[in-house]
Amino acid sequence: MGSENGLATAHGKRPLFSFGLISDVQYADIPDGRSFLGVPRYYRHSFLVLQRAVKEWNNHQRHKFVINLGDIVDGYCPKDQSLNTVKKMVDEFEMFNGPVYHLIGNHCLYNLPRSKLLPLLKIKSLQGYAYYDFSPVPEYRFVVLDGYDNSAIGWPQDHPTTLEALKLLREKNPNVDKNNPTGLVGLERRFLMFNGGIGKEQMEWFNGVLQDATKLKQKVIVCCHLPLHPGASSKEALLWNYEEVMNLIHKYNCVKVCMSGHDHKGGYSIDSHGVHHRVLEASLECPPGTNAFGYADVYDDKISLYGTDRMRTTHMYFNPKVDL
Repeated sequence: MGSENGLATAHGKRPLFSFGLISDVQYADIPDGRSFLGVPRYYRHSFLVLQRAVKEWNNHQRHKFVINLGDIVDGYCPKDQSLNTVKKMVDEFEMFNGPVYHLIGNHCLYNLPRSKLLPLLKIKSLQGYAYYDFSPVPEYRFVVLDGYDNSAIGWPQDHPTTLEALKLLREKNPNVDKNNPTGLVGLERRFLMFNGGIGKEQMEWFNGVLQDATKLKQKVIVCCHLPLHPGASSKEALLWNYEEVMNLIHKYNCVKVCMSGHDHKGGYSIDSHGVHHRVLEASLECPPGTNAFGYADVYDDKISLYGTDRMRTTHMYFNPKVDL
């Protein structure tokens, strides 16, 4: 997979940079359980997965940073332990010898309000939002979206955003339990309370970032806890307004890859415009002794994601079309 010095791949080309990635650790100090679909969940073991991930990333010695795609604690974490559990997880991520970029997920928001959560995750934001961007090298920009900007969770119950989201859910989902998709058909099954959407201000900001990246001839990697394309995800896990977001992305030619978590089984697809969509397999669902984390080598013309155990290795070659 690489040369002895770790800087060149088998075909002799050096990556511009590499980074570690993981998603849906969802640690809690509780006995193992199962999802609503009956899939086993290993709440305590997931912390060991993270520990092994950090050790591997540090041993690699050349990852510029790590991205956590969200949900570092589980919603079943006892609420009197939420603050200390989030701190414990953040402290473990901080053992990595470099920057760590966090995304927020629904399980994070079940545990702590944004006002407490975002400072712990070192997400600098205005008015409690969790979207931002960064450029690790001049050729690339990462855009982190806040998929719970428009959401019925994470904001105070009387917040206008909460009320607007609840109104949307009442219109789209007739079930009393708004996390129940029964009776919803096709892509309408995404209108569940554990999902969310991206609001007008964030969309305007995102458009500005894509304009700027295009001017700078940067390739863009979009990260969002919620998947953005039905080809890579269960219908029940999609961002509420994924079509609006993808229509904006497709107006430009700079976005090459969208990375997400949330849909624990993972997934991969290439959309009609050649954008790669990679949903990461969850660390939470690793049986004892197995893992789900990885790293990505980033080149000018592709990204190679190398996974461990449950996380599948994926080589994402870019459309040769010239950036405008």
